[in-house]
Amino acid sequence: MKNAEHPHGFADSVPPREVWSTRKVFILSAIGSAVGLGNIWRFPYVAYENGGGAFIIPYLVALLTAGIPLLFLDYAVGHRFRGSAPLAFRRLTPRAEALGWWQVAICFVIAIYYAVIIAWAAMYMIFSVTRRWGDDPAGFFLGEFLQASDQVTIGFNYVPGVLIPLVLVWAFTLFVLAAGVMKGVARANVIFLPLLLVMFLVLVVQALLLPGAAGGLDALFTPNWAALLDTGVWAAAYGQIFFSLSVAFGIMVTYASYLKRRTDLTGSGLVVAFANSGFEVLAGIGVFAALGFMAFSAGTGVGDVAAGGIGLAFIAFPAIISEAPAGALLGVLFFGSLVFAGLTSLISIIEVIIAAVQDKLGLARVRATWAVGIPLALLSILLFPTTTGLNLLDVTDAFVNNFGIMAVAFVAVLLLTYGFRTLPMLGRHVNETSTVKLGRLWRIMVGIVAPVVLGYILISELIARIQTGYGEMPAWFVGVFGWGTAAALVVVALALSFIPWGSRSAANHPVLDAPGTTQPKEVAP
Repeated sequence: MKNAEHPHGFADSVPPREVWSTRKVFILSAIGSAVGLGNIWRFPYVAYENGGGAFIIPYLVALLTAGIPLLFLDYAVGHRFRGSAPLAFRRLTPRAEALGWWQVAICFVIAIYYAVIIAWAAMYMIFSVTRRWGDDPAGFFLGEFLQASDQVTIGFNYVPGVLIPLVLVWAFTLFVLAAGVMKGVARANVIFLPLLLVMFLVLVVQALLLPGAAGGLDALFTPNWAALLDTGVWAAAYGQIFFSLSVAFGIMVTYASYLKRRTDLTGSGLVVAFANSGFEVLAGIGVFAALGFMAFSAGTGVGDVAAGGIGLAFIAFPAIISEAPAGALLGVLFFGSLVFAGLTSLISIIEVIIAAVQDKLGLARVRATWAVGIPLALLSILLFPTTTGLNLLDVTDAFVNNFGIMAVAFVAVLLLTYGFRTLPMLGRHVNETSTVKLGRLWRIMVGIVAPVVLGYILISELIARIQTGYGEMPAWFVGVFGWGTAAALVVVALALSFIPWGSRSAANHPVLDAPGTTQPKEVAP
């Protein structure tokens, strides 16, 4: 069997690697991955809390000095070594394989709880039409909708209003992924991303027409220049960039591995990075215009109603919808945007796991999708549509983000820079086909700036969690599902890296360094 990616052929039992049909399709898919729930509900509040308009300065600095350089690093590893995260790192050097499995493990945990938030948003899109939450959005969300238990534990009292949409989210997502990279992943992004953009633009225009919208924008963009002297503000900017660009998840490594050989990597990366940041600013405008209306209606300051995360989406925004003219339209647009943004991100997260299983076991696409998707869906359905699911989601998300994604990014840049000394080789590979060339400045950003910032954030978070715990959660609960989950990610990654790759695995395929050249199975720097 021969194809464009493997002209020298390989065993008939091994499925050929899929590729994006065009660079535009890759860019749309990469943007779809990057633009997720965090862009809509995290960035506006982080910006507001960290200097308002002045936050744009550290945000842009973080984007240029860490976000984009690390995005290029992911592209380089995936495109050069043509594999899922574990296989690409293994081909770079076998000692780096555990990095890839660490990213796969992170994606596994995130996918389990990310799906239930999409299910919530889907239900709230329907609730918006009748404003079902009434006069008490907080009471409705925690009480009637989630039926959240006061006990912080793991229970199995299921909530049908969450369980049914969650099952539908998983069924749809796995159907898309089983169809493959082009017929499933790419097609979903080509459809959903333009729809998301149109819906959100209409939402922003609608929000800007609300009374008091200008006050919300003033609160968001009025600069607090003193905040620039606070290292915590700079750490927040770098943290936002890491989370929103999908770096260190294994997503961009996997997506880049599906690119054709002659692809402008840096040009594509710049489009993805600035499109993602542009959407975040747009989200800030829409959200704070709506919060300005809420403050105007209540006769209070924007600071009294500003919120982020789940509180913004499922408590503050329903309150806005109840009061706003054409509130039903505003609600359908807002929660519809959450659904579309969430689905494109969930698809990319699960694709990391499917690609790794395909490469490791040599499975066909559909079999790999079910091998990954069924356990994921069962765990998600078992744990999160319950009366105790909210606390579990809260703790798991906090620790996987802070001590999972941040930690693997920190370890990866240190190892690739100083342990394996691969940055010059990766830079040369990117420069072969890219318009913007990577040189010493890129290596400084990846090898010095990124580890310093990541190390600072990690140590700060570690000290804060040890000293103060996590909210009012019991120590045993945080220990098991917070610290325990973060530690388990590392243990699982190391264990998987010691499992041999079989004869059917993609590790036995040749990998092409450049058109017309073949490298051995394992390519050391």
